Amino acid sequence: MTVLVTGGAGFIGTHICVELLMSGHGCIAADNLSNSCLEAVKRVEEIAGRILPFYEIDVRDEDKLDIIFKEHAIDAVIHLAGLKAVGESVSMPLEYYSCNLNVTLSVLKAMKKNNVKSFVFSSSATVYSAGNSMPLAEEAACGGCSNPYGWTKFMGEIIARDAAHAYPEMSVVLLRYFNPIGAHESGRIGEDPLGIPNNLVPFISQTAIGKREKVMVYGNDYDTPDGTGVRDYLHVVDLAKAHIAAVDYSVKHRGVEVFNLGTGKGASVLEIIEAYRRVNSVEIPYEIAGRRPGDLAVCFADPAKARRVLAWRAERNLDEMVRDSYRWQKSNPNGYHEDGGIA
Repeated sequence: MTVLVTGGAGFIGTHICVELLMSGHGCIAADNLSNSCLEAVKRVEEIAGRILPFYEIDVRDEDKLDIIFKEHAIDAVIHLAGLKAVGESVSMPLEYYSCNLNVTLSVLKAMKKNNVKSFVFSSSATVYSAGNSMPLAEEAACGGCSNPYGWTKFMGEIIARDAAHAYPEMSVVLLRYFNPIGAHESGRIGEDPLGIPNNLVPFISQTAIGKREKVMVYGNDYDTPDGTGVRDYLHVVDLAKAHIAAVDYSVKHRGVEVFNLGTGKGASVLEIIEAYRRVNSVEIPYEIAGRRPGDLAVCFADPAKARRVLAWRAERNLDEMVRDSYRWQKSNPNGYHEDGGIA
């Protein structure tokens, strides 16, 4: 099977491409490199020992996207391309709506034009409404998103569902990610945010190697065991393997299915910091600050459906997540850019 991965040079995309190639599938990556670089693609090839055909395009460009479908016999698409920073989406809502909705429309139109029926969509736990009980099952209430990024994922799901309804031969698999962290065990690919990291673990990693002074902990007065927010963290390699299971499922079924991808367990901010310190024998200075608007006290998945239907479960524990994260950061202090620097 040959799979097109949009956003294939990014943090999650590179790990998916590795797992596709290692499992014997054909894989093609498309990315505009706005938040990634060619070095990441080269390292995917190094790890997998196989060539990764790569197209540097903006996936919203329908003519350029169509060339990929014309040059390769594509069986399925894993769609990750888009903007992804929650905080940034609040200050740049128009850019997020324009990019994330149009890129999804472009991919689905190209698939229809080229008779490709299997679509795996990178969604997010941000589609769930506040007020749901935990753990979150796929049937929990959605909508009422707290930021434009979450709304683009929610709308992307609606677009994909409507396409499947209109074209019954389609298979749509919606994957709702919780909090991917970690890196490939080789230390060759990992999360390389531009500028100041938006997510907790890259900030911890950069603090651990001295690139950042301290970690800011936003709120210690939540109704949780230590007062800090609790989230469901999963290893990015486990997440990547879930996409292999999802694409294998999609080519054998029709209609729409949605799956949570998480461990089913929550860890607090302070637990992540302590695990990072303990496992890697490093100091992680931190400072408590006020809560951020929109942050929930607790959010974690019920992954039972993915276990039952996809035969997938998260296998790596928190110690492995922070170990692999630190190995990547220590081996690549400036990410993929040797001359690096802090924005």
